[in-house]
Amino acid sequence: MRIALVSDVHGNLTALDAVLADLRQQQPDVVYHGGDLAFGGCDPAEVIDRIAHAGWMGVAGNTDEMLWTSAARASLEESAPKLRPLFQLLFETFAPATCELIGQSRREWLRRLPSELRHENLALMHASPGNLWRAPMDTADASELEETYKSLNAAIVVYCHIHRPFVRRLGTGLGTMTVCNCGSVGAPYDGDPRASYLLIDDGQPAVRRVQYDVEEEVKRLLQSDYPYKEWLAEIRRSGSYMPLPENR
Repeated sequence: MRIALVSDVHGNLTALDAVLADLRQQQPDVVYHGGDLAFGGCDPAEVIDRIAHAGWMGVAGNTDEMLWTSAARASLEESAPKLRPLFQLLFETFAPATCELIGQSRREWLRRLPSELRHENLALMHASPGNLWRAPMDTADASELEETYKSLNAAIVVYCHIHRPFVRRLGTGLGTMTVCNCGSVGAPYDGDPRASYLLIDDGQPAVRRVQYDVEEEVKRLLQSDYPYKEWLAEIRRSGSYMPLPENR
């Protein structure tokens, strides 16, 4: 059994098309997505249409949720006051712009996505159980990963959100759990601009990196009317998160 897990496309159609081509070569039995499909790129409608047409099941991400509700904003700003300018930008600028591009029917398609997906001994979610916004970083130690995900009682846990792929095997004997992050198709943050996804082959997870034409995607982005396109272009090029522009 070969299972592919694709996440955090963030409106980057060029990267998604490259991953789709790689998937045709890898021929997994099933593909699931981990959310954050549309928000943060100039082709959100096309990205949703590709995934919906492929018939992939998946889960909602935090930036998917932002397209239909701002309920999380108050608690986010309270817990991280230094990030209020970023949250303001996300909720007041990016969310409306993305909603306008995808239209009502695609937004409703996103809204119907569950928060968790199970496949035999696999559990998939965007961030952590019951929370679309908070998840351990790739530097988390074994105890943090176990504390966050052991309640799922799954042999393999896959989460997304942090844009940094890894595979970690925890515990020994019958108490083992493998925790994985599939990284990001459209906006990696680990310094490698290549698209990232996870392929589980007969229970063995591995990260796959896929080269795509970053400059072509940057060109599409800069020719669009998407907000803060120069900032997003630098994130695409660097494969790393860039601080919010001060002159915003």
